[in-house]
Amino acid sequence: MIPLSLVISENVPIFEQLQLEEALLRADQRNWCLINIGTPPAIVMGISGKPEVLIDAHTFNELPIPLIRRFSGGGTVIVDGHTVFVTWIFNAETIDVACCPQKIHRWTEKFYQQALPTLDMQLVENDYVMAGRKFGGNAQYLCKGRWLHHSSLLWDYDPAMMQYLLMPPKVPSYRQGRQHDDFLCRLRDHIPEKSLVVQQIQQSIRECFLVHDVNKEELQKIKCLPHRQATQQVSFEKKTTEGIWDRAIN
Repeated sequence: MIPLSLVISENVPIFEQLQLEEALLRADQRNWCLINIGTPPAIVMGISGKPEVLIDAHTFNELPIPLIRRFSGGGTVIVDGHTVFVTWIFNAETIDVACCPQKIHRWTEKFYQQALPTLDMQLVENDYVMAGRKFGGNAQYLCKGRWLHHSSLLWDYDPAMMQYLLMPPKVPSYRQGRQHDDFLCRLRDHIPEKSLVVQQIQQSIRECFLVHDVNKEELQKIKCLPHRQATQQVSFEKKTTEGIWDRAIN
């Protein structure tokens, strides 16, 4: 069986989670799966995300929440205590899945179809979808011989939180111009407890891999190793007549 280091956590802020993922990708050579159950509310953009075209300035200025630019690509998401995060980091040769977005997506689709068989889910344009509605978004980072795939799964969501997000310039065709309430769906309508989602995923992991459970002390040592750090917290402020600007918070 393929060895896999497993981390299960709860309510780790998404900024810290992304920092840890980046360290495990760049400063360690093991295969990893990280599951984080919930986070304080935040907005997460892809590495090229621009707040002025993705975030509603009025809503954000009325009630600011952390704004984060992650090290991977992909779209913008609102995350909170109802979100379940699952991250895979693999050496491509070990898992026999090449550093190719389509092949990685197909591998994860097959895994979740087996782990969560009651969902009748499928991969549609890089999203996890049920009956034409999205419950999971994904982003990837590929490097030589090693890849990372992370997902945010909506066990539930607060429609009011979606007011932070503008309709992005680039959307999947299957969205068909739908607003968030018509485009998204909740796992809680299919799996009654958030813990059951995690239990089913974890059970499949332990059936498919030779699992090593990793403690916080070991993670902290890896996180402190020297490595490139691209994850940033970002400020977002409205200027008077010149539009909107953002800057990284050091």
